[in-house]
Amino acid sequence: MPQAQQQVYVVDDDQGMLDSTVWLLESVGLKALPFTSGRAFLEACDPASNACVLLDVRMPGMGGLNVQEELRRRGIELPLIFVSGHADVPIVVRAFRAGAVDFIEKPYNQQLLLDSVQEALARRQVSAAPADPRLQAVQERLASLTPRERDVLLPLVRGYTNREMAEQLAISVKTIDLYRSRVMKRMQAETLAELVGMVIAAGLVDALDLRGAP
Repeated sequence: MPQAQQQVYVVDDDQGMLDSTVWLLESVGLKALPFTSGRAFLEACDPASNACVLLDVRMPGMGGLNVQEELRRRGIELPLIFVSGHADVPIVVRAFRAGAVDFIEKPYNQQLLLDSVQEALARRQVSAAPADPRLQAVQERLASLTPRERDVLLPLVRGYTNREMAEQLAISVKTIDLYRSRVMKRMQAETLAELVGMVIAAGLVDALDLRGAP
């Protein structure tokens, strides 16, 4: 990956801001890939790219925080920098808790933005060591789960009973049994313990956040 050109995904529904940011990045030799919506970016995003993401918070349809959440769900760990004219405290806190590397207010200082991008790209290179193919396979299986299967997955690995999950999701125990079976099959887990290990390895739950953990 160090030989690949460094690039920056720029996601902003403000065309003027998008164009000026792309120009700034390209002026220092970076490849900038512009997108006017979060969904367009997610469709084009390459998880293995030598890249970081500049992401606006407030956009029509799918906002920046939702894009960040979807990247995490897919197991994509590109460094993410939020750029927003609406940096209220709850939004900033939520962004950082979910793994953002920086949060820059508009109108931004050009050098501050460039410094943040370079730091994010440096982090990317450090974290881009060859991934364990077993973990990659687990992440691919996680990405294949349907929304309802994902709803069942986390309570299941945290130790909730079928009846408790049924009450949480307002569906029948029989339906929980069906989704539980589908989750095990999609994840290629022969036992619940194996499934728990996969989810912990993927970083979706903390080993200490399980029922019965010391």
